[in-house]
Amino acid sequence: MPGKKTPSKRKPERNLEDEKESKKVKVFHRSHGKETGQVLVLGQGDVGQLGLGEDIMERKKPALVTLPEGIVQVAAGGMHTVCLTDSGSIYTFGCNDEGALGRETTEEGTEMVPGKVILEEKAVHVSAGDSHTAALTENGTVFLWGSYRDNNGVIGLLEPMKKCTRPVKVPIKERVIKIASGNDHIVMLTLGGDLYTSGSGEQGQLGRVPEWFTDRGGRKGLSRLLIPQVVKVKGKVHFTDVFCGSHFTFAVSKEGYVYGFGLSNYYQLGTDSIKTCFTPVKLSCFKNSTTSWVGFSGGQHHTLCLDAEGQVYSLGRAEYGRLGLGQGAEEKSKPTLVAGLELANGVNCGASVSYAVTREGSLYAWGMGTNLQLGTGEEDDEWTPVKMTGKQLENRTVLMVSSGGQHTVLLVKDKQES
Repeated sequence: MPGKKTPSKRKPERNLEDEKESKKVKVFHRSHGKETGQVLVLGQGDVGQLGLGEDIMERKKPALVTLPEGIVQVAAGGMHTVCLTDSGSIYTFGCNDEGALGRETTEEGTEMVPGKVILEEKAVHVSAGDSHTAALTENGTVFLWGSYRDNNGVIGLLEPMKKCTRPVKVPIKERVIKIASGNDHIVMLTLGGDLYTSGSGEQGQLGRVPEWFTDRGGRKGLSRLLIPQVVKVKGKVHFTDVFCGSHFTFAVSKEGYVYGFGLSNYYQLGTDSIKTCFTPVKLSCFKNSTTSWVGFSGGQHHTLCLDAEGQVYSLGRAEYGRLGLGQGAEEKSKPTLVAGLELANGVNCGASVSYAVTREGSLYAWGMGTNLQLGTGEEDDEWTPVKMTGKQLENRTVLMVSSGGQHTVLLVKDKQES
């Protein structure tokens, strides 16, 4: 009938929060491991960081670690090791004094073999420092465990003087797409291009704490250091990648500029002086390249850099051959080409050792030989890159390498049958 309104079905109210959740995509960054492989270890293992049990304290050549799943990423901490599986699980082994393993190790010997960390979400990326471990989940959440330390000892993790022996969620609202750890700090890169930092700030490695507050946070106390906060940069800068050295940080902007902050007492940041940088500095020594920079890794006092063409460069302290520039090389304040290498797709630094993974899947090592991390079987220092060999490397390609305080971890896969 005319004028009569037909009853309409009432639309359910929109739940915007649910819609936001459904639109969430899994976080991804090019640094996240894609290929599944097996784990090899070498170097010193007196606290179980080799994962080979109580009877094996060192390995001169790479040795195979038995793990129940395929591994997509390895991270070597100061004295512990972290392995991320293709299913998103995490296995750890090594020193657990400050809780860096994130699991129970009261039973004697359990810290010296791989054990699973209980995490409520699927992990896609891990990082490790001297006494802490971090995991990034597919939802963009970061979990931490262990403790940070400064020159006077333990400072805590998220709460002052409180270590965490199990994973705890980091209180950041933004979604994180990459994490990187120094010895005692962590840097988190968000989807929006910001950097959040937490940990010790004594050497400027947080990039957000003035020098007069770096001694345990000054008047505000340790919370100033431990609660993650954003690093402020003059002008709006969108960061796309981040890397850590022991006590310093590199970040790459969307435009390809490289920023650095932290310790540069041997020019390891590429700054014009050896002054510590407590706020981010745009590094002019990286802007003259005809190619873009895609990788950085820092040791205690030196840095390796990788450009898009696959060339490896080094700068910083030269002792023990860690720059790979030949016998008698002196410290470098600018990136200097490392000769004698095939084109690389990855670089990594230990405290005083250096590594390059080539595009063909070989691994080159140089630097201090004292801890048997170079794979030569000897304790001699190597001043130029040496190709690593060993029974466990035969018919295998190296996917990635990560070096800790006295040990080194490799991720390898079997060569395809022709």
